[in-house]
Amino acid sequence: MKRFSLILGLAFLLSACGGDSGPRNAETTAASAPRVTGVLSTRQAKQLFGGMENASSQAPAAYGSYAKGCAAGQVQLPETGPTWQAMRLSRNRNWGLPVTIDFLQDLSRIAAREPGWNGLYIGDISQPRGGPMLTGHASHQIGLDADIWMLPANRLNLTRTERENISSISLRRSNGAFTNDQWTKQHHNIIKAAASDPRVSRIFVFPGAKVAMCNAETGDRSYLRKIRPWYGHHYHFHVRLACPAGMSGCVDQDALPRGDGCDDAQQWVNNILNPPPPDPNAPKPTPRRELTLADLPAQCATVLSAN
Repeated sequence: MKRFSLILGLAFLLSACGGDSGPRNAETTAASAPRVTGVLSTRQAKQLFGGMENASSQAPAAYGSYAKGCAAGQVQLPETGPTWQAMRLSRNRNWGLPVTIDFLQDLSRIAAREPGWNGLYIGDISQPRGGPMLTGHASHQIGLDADIWMLPANRLNLTRTERENISSISLRRSNGAFTNDQWTKQHHNIIKAAASDPRVSRIFVFPGAKVAMCNAETGDRSYLRKIRPWYGHHYHFHVRLACPAGMSGCVDQDALPRGDGCDDAQQWVNNILNPPPPDPNAPKPTPRRELTLADLPAQCATVLSAN
């Protein structure tokens, strides 16, 4: 689905949502941002954004939150650089806000100094204009998330075909309670470097990796606060950048809890090893509804229609 009926439909739609005007103040939240109304408002947003091949020719901006938004003026991470390669190129998800692309290139240079690593293999960042993805992630919608493979990037001359077929490595053992023998000091150092970067808001990784880092750290532990245990995340770690200063349409996550988070990670591990009994009063999970364009900030209509 490329730009098909977007131009026709958005002519009406934009008159309803007020064009490209941004939030009026920094207090705007994802819940209070204006919404799209009009002919395309009921279309699944993933079909609209997943069909875009290129970024919009607008100033870089994130609109909405990490799991409900879009991004204007993104740039594409080059497929191959001196210390990185973008993976799974057929997905066309190696786009991000300029701050994200800069961060990834910076981190790849740090990784290239680690023994056995020549840089990084970069997984999904964002679609060209962000927004919900056709498959996979619920987040990665505003150009500030990136997945970094756990596989040491010892070759930076992979072909496009190789990048479609090669797989990362899993570092978990006992369903994520512990790291396995593939976990190395180099993984620790690279994740630590990412978490120590002031542009980074948080990093998601499987619980056993967080506990391993907590147990191994003998110096400054402040960076550990940003490393958060989460389901999966044993083939890659997920870096989330904070909203850039002055980008008022971007909605940050809540502030992190105090402390280094190591006790919380250990509790995750304890629950993996000895699962608590199910709560008979727990509400049944509600199936996640597909987002429509009307669910996103109004600016996302302009991002879709822009050249």
